[in-house]
Amino acid sequence: MPDSTKLSRRGFLKATGGAAAVTALAGCSGEGNGEGTTESGGAGTGTEATGTATEESGDGSELSGSVFNRVLSGTITTLDPVAATDTASGIVIQQLFDCLMAYPNALPTVENELAADYTVSDDYRTYTFQLADATFHNGDKVTASDFVYAWERLAASSNSRRAYFILDSVGVQHETDGEDSYVPGSLGVEATGETELTVSLSEPFHDTLEMFAYTSFAAVPEGLVGDVGDYDGQLSYDEFANTNPVGAGPFQFAFWEKGTSAAVTKYDDYYGNVAKVDNVRWQVIEDDTALYNYAMNRNADYFELPTAQFDPAKVQVEETDDYGRETGTYGPLRNNATANYVGVPTLSIYYVGFNMSKVPKPVRQAFAYVLNQEQMVSEVFKNRGSPAQLFTPPTIFPGGAEAATELVESEYPYSMGETDIQAARQVMEEAGYGPDNKFEVQWTQYNSNTWEQMAGILRDQLASAHINMQIEKADFSTLLERGRNGQLQAYTLGWIADWPAPDNFLQLLNPPQTDTSQPGPISYVNWTSENGDAAQQATDAYQTVVNNAAPTDQAQQARNEAYVAMEQANWEDVAMLPIYNAKDERFWYDNVEIEPFGGMGPSRQKLNNVTLTEQSN
Repeated sequence: MPDSTKLSRRGFLKATGGAAAVTALAGCSGEGNGEGTTESGGAGTGTEATGTATEESGDGSELSGSVFNRVLSGTITTLDPVAATDTASGIVIQQLFDCLMAYPNALPTVENELAADYTVSDDYRTYTFQLADATFHNGDKVTASDFVYAWERLAASSNSRRAYFILDSVGVQHETDGEDSYVPGSLGVEATGETELTVSLSEPFHDTLEMFAYTSFAAVPEGLVGDVGDYDGQLSYDEFANTNPVGAGPFQFAFWEKGTSAAVTKYDDYYGNVAKVDNVRWQVIEDDTALYNYAMNRNADYFELPTAQFDPAKVQVEETDDYGRETGTYGPLRNNATANYVGVPTLSIYYVGFNMSKVPKPVRQAFAYVLNQEQMVSEVFKNRGSPAQLFTPPTIFPGGAEAATELVESEYPYSMGETDIQAARQVMEEAGYGPDNKFEVQWTQYNSNTWEQMAGILRDQLASAHINMQIEKADFSTLLERGRNGQLQAYTLGWIADWPAPDNFLQLLNPPQTDTSQPGPISYVNWTSENGDAAQQATDAYQTVVNNAAPTDQAQQARNEAYVAMEQANWEDVAMLPIYNAKDERFWYDNVEIEPFGGMGPSRQKLNNVTLTEQSN
């Protein structure tokens, strides 16, 4: 671990586990073809309800008017924007809360949301926002003081799981105590007028506006929850997080029955485009077969297809836009209907991670030699993504996808497009392993039949390279808990962009942040100089990123060189083995008109512009 005095305020873990320590993974995901974080769990059921209806809700009340029916393949855990770390919760929160900025239809370019206008100082340290004329769902006017309060909750509330976003990622000015922990009330966020908000950064940060589009930074009525400062709170925390999440978004809370369903209802006084549907309802179904049956019975207007039931031959792409989004049709479905189709290359990476303190380097290299990403994407994932040898998605790699391809083709040290068992066996034998001395490794994955199929292929290949691999499945939360506790060996996870820049991904490979003996490791690989020859290279490269965070061409060039150095360090030590970048696909019946979502993923798309006709076809 490096000298902690060399780590700046965007060092995240700060080596000492200070204010940046968190207990959950930002951007973390399980299976790449669903709205949730994992495919695990039981079945869900529901009655058919498309178009205009009066529907029985999860808590016995009624949804009046049109209902846009969707499915969540992961469990909602909270409706508090500073506490949510899972995709399923984020999808609902996105409809209830608004931020200063937003990603329009999840495209990776921000625009104003609650910010009507803004200015930036010449040194990129001061941002001044003029707020739109908007109200919360309780009728209160949105003011700058509401943001001061909401961001204090983000930084200081014991319920916050995103404190490092504001304290370290963006680096809003603040004070720390002798233990390097945030001093409550010291944020550089000021209401300089009723609707004027001034934000001061300790250093420039190249993606400040992009971060302000994340729902953790959403507006919340001042003093609503008594979990920070001297506020008594109008609501208890449980009320706010579970039954009365008051925001300023296009929809207001209707109901949430944990593990079963949730719904939101349009907010008629919304300052933006008032929703065209009266309600959005999500059925929570974590089992693949049950999810498929639910959609085929037309209980969902807009849905995913599990990989086991997906047939790529049924996709007819009619148009590909400048963002790489493919639109067209899919069919026939099992119910003989032809669905509308969108396939979007999202800013994501799915990978195998190694606890380097438990899995020696030769074993990790053997994994890299036998893994044929192209084969896995084609045969296992049915081309629902693109093979990946880099941890950074190609569209945001320095120089773009062409530069990413050039680097991989010229420098990737393992076998591309083939399974090289001979090279895997050689590296293991050079390390002293053989038929009578095999390495035993535990593979842990979330409950996904698709990933289990890939694991089985790897297990059979590695057996010829003196490695016995045991496959274990765990639910998503258990996998994360075991990772934080340093109990994993080889594991599977994914990462979806919090902001569209390489450092959002490569922070997972910053060695000081991977130490599971410290609070809140952002990944679980325990990358140290004892476990990998390139650990110092990765540490120095990420420090260069931290030291050159300004939105200037010179700083960007320094970051670009450091990004490449981190990728090369990961190739050398195989802390994480990239598998694929997901193509996120959705399907919908003809009774729905919806814009395709962008590379930030469907969890970033607001649904107020969805149009729903009276009858499904």
